[in-house]
Amino acid sequence: MHKPVAEPVRRPDKTTTMREAIAAHVTDGATVALEGFTHLIPTAAGHEIIRQGRRDLTVARMTADIVTDQLIAGGCVRKLVSSFVGNSTAGSLGELRRRIETGQPEPLEYEEYSHYGMICRYLAGAQRLPFYPLRSYAGSDVPSVNPGIRKLTSPYPGPDGEPEQIYVVPPLNPDVTIIHAQRADRAGNTQIWGLTGIQAEAAYAARKVIVVVEEVVADEVVRSDPNRTVVPAHAVDAVVECPHGAHPAFAQGYYDRDGEFYRGWSHISKDPERLQRWLDEWVRGTADHAEYLAKLGAGTRQRLSVGEAWSEPVNYGRRL
Repeated sequence: MHKPVAEPVRRPDKTTTMREAIAAHVTDGATVALEGFTHLIPTAAGHEIIRQGRRDLTVARMTADIVTDQLIAGGCVRKLVSSFVGNSTAGSLGELRRRIETGQPEPLEYEEYSHYGMICRYLAGAQRLPFYPLRSYAGSDVPSVNPGIRKLTSPYPGPDGEPEQIYVVPPLNPDVTIIHAQRADRAGNTQIWGLTGIQAEAAYAARKVIVVVEEVVADEVVRSDPNRTVVPAHAVDAVVECPHGAHPAFAQGYYDRDGEFYRGWSHISKDPERLQRWLDEWVRGTADHAEYLAKLGAGTRQRLSVGEAWSEPVNYGRRL
C-alpha cells in the first residue's frame, strides 16, 4: 500500500498594493507607529497616508524625522509620541517646530519620552504588560513635562536593600505599525539586516502590521537564512513591495542615504508655502511611489546606488 503524498503547505499570500494596505488598515483617528532606525524608514507609506487624506492621527515614532514633518504638514497628525526630533544631522523640521513652538497653523500635541522610554513602551505593549520599569529618568526633567511617566515603589528592595522608587511608562499598542524592510516572502516573514531598531517589538505591540519591502522573495530565500527574519509571518497583516520606499533614508544593501535631500529639507520646511508646494508636487501630485521615483529620475537613483558587500554564507547543516 502506498502512503499518501503529503500536499505542500499552502501559505497565505498577504501581498497587496500600498494604496490598498493604507486604505484597509489606517483610519482617521488611529494610532500609527512608523518605525525604522536611520535606514528602512517607511517614507513611501507616509506619503500614501498623505495622499489618502487621513486625519487626526496619533503618530508614534522614536526618531521623528522628515517623514513625520511631512505627515504633520500634510494635515494628518493631531498628536506626536516621540523621543529624538530632528532632521538627522542635516538641520531642523520646520513644520514640527512651528506647530509646537507657535501653534501655527494648528497646535500639535506632543508626548515626549527618551529613546529608552519609547523602547520600554513598545516592550510593554508587545508583552501586554500594564507598565514597564526603567531607571534612566532619574535626574531627568522629562517626567516634569509628561505625566504619563510615573514613579512607584518597587515590590523588591533596591541595590542598597532599601525600598526603591522607580519610574514606569505605560504600554504602547498602536492600531497599526508600519515598518520598512529589505525583503519578505508572500506570507510576511520579514528579513532585516544592518541597523535594526524596535521594529519587532512595535509590530508585536500593534493590532495590525503593514510591512513594506524592497522586494518580495520566494519562500526558499527566507528559509535559507532564517536568522534574518526579524518579524515572522504570524505578526503581519499586509506585505507591500515598494523599491526605494525608504528614500531619502537608505536601505542597507539596496541604496544609499540621500544626503543632498536631507540638507535641502530644512530650507523647504522652514517656509510653509514652499513646503505645501513641495507636497503638492511630490506627494499629492503623484499617484504612487512609482511616480515619485520617476520624478526623482534615473540620475538620482544612480547616485544613490551601492556596490556589493556580501556576507559570508553559513552552513546550517541538513540531515544526510
